[in-house]
Amino acid sequence: MSYLEYNVKYVPTGPRKLLYLNWPLTLLLVAVASIGFLMLYSVAGGSIERWAQPQMKRFAVGFLAMIFVAMVPIWFWRNVSALAYGVSLILLLAVELFGEVGMGAQRWINLGFMRLQPSELMKITLVMFLAAYYDWLPLKKISHPLWVAIPVLLILVPTLLVLRQPDLGTAILLLTGGGALMFMAGVHWAYFAAVITAAIGLVAAVFQSRGTSWQLLKDYQFRRIDTFLDPAADPLKAGYHITQSKIALGSGGWTGRGFMQGTQSRLNFLPEKHTDFIFTTLSEEFGFIGAAALLLLYTLVIVFCVASALSNTNRYGSLLTLGVTVAFFLFFFVNMAMVMGLIPVVGVPLPLVSYGGSAMLVLMVAFGLVQSAHVHKPR
Repeated sequence: MSYLEYNVKYVPTGPRKLLYLNWPLTLLLVAVASIGFLMLYSVAGGSIERWAQPQMKRFAVGFLAMIFVAMVPIWFWRNVSALAYGVSLILLLAVELFGEVGMGAQRWINLGFMRLQPSELMKITLVMFLAAYYDWLPLKKISHPLWVAIPVLLILVPTLLVLRQPDLGTAILLLTGGGALMFMAGVHWAYFAAVITAAIGLVAAVFQSRGTSWQLLKDYQFRRIDTFLDPAADPLKAGYHITQSKIALGSGGWTGRGFMQGTQSRLNFLPEKHTDFIFTTLSEEFGFIGAAALLLLYTLVIVFCVASALSNTNRYGSLLTLGVTVAFFLFFFVNMAMVMGLIPVVGVPLPLVSYGGSAMLVLMVAFGLVQSAHVHKPR
């Protein structure tokens, strides 16, 4: 029996596709988003209209988008991967020309009905294009220098554009996520050893460039590094965010202060409490147990995604699922590590929990791709 015959015979069609959705993954996403609604209600002082209600509407739209994407055959998403990447790249260039400025960064395009952050879209379309590239590329060519240079270029171009916005956090996610997908596709480890060595040299060059005419980072980014190394040196200015975050994390103890009883968020000591630092509000109100419960839900999401990828004999679907999984892991890992003071503050939201439109919708579409790969895998 040919692969095409196998595909036609065993891949579900029509409304029956709904039965083949990864329902445990779907329920986990709803559970995580519900925690986000609860925390947004809390940080708004018991008001549902301010942040929770708009977030619910965005999640509802995102959920429908996930189902729609899941129903579309995976081969279609493979065929439009290059187009999706190209559109995202054009949008990043448009941000350079006439993007909106907010909080000192030029990252958004006003579409009238919403503000779109193209860098969020690029996180997913980059994964789509790289997965399609390695699905097309013969296995024997994967580690050839010429065929390694092409995906490196595909990763570096949007990364540099995002750095210019400036958005160091998203740039790091693009670089790390793209590199991880190359590794999972089978690129030889020696390339990654060379990159790590070069990265160490780059870090040294960054510190050497400070205060020179060729300074590689913005002044505020250097201040974030200083704050990371010694937040107590300037607790009322540069170190304020992380100092208040650590106070909130520690004050929660094992079981927390109670729902809507967190002093750091209620008294507005905690900055960006509804976006980047919402995890600290959760930890203060529900303690270590609440934080561990959210981390467990995130872990289960990863487990079900990896299990789906490993059971998928379609190379594109498997690589796409693994790429989205790595991106999702990086989102919550970087956010949690950031608010705990383990890495510098880089402005990455907590997936499905932090308030935000672009991040929520793009992430739900990404999980729609995972669902499409799961529904349409050969059985």
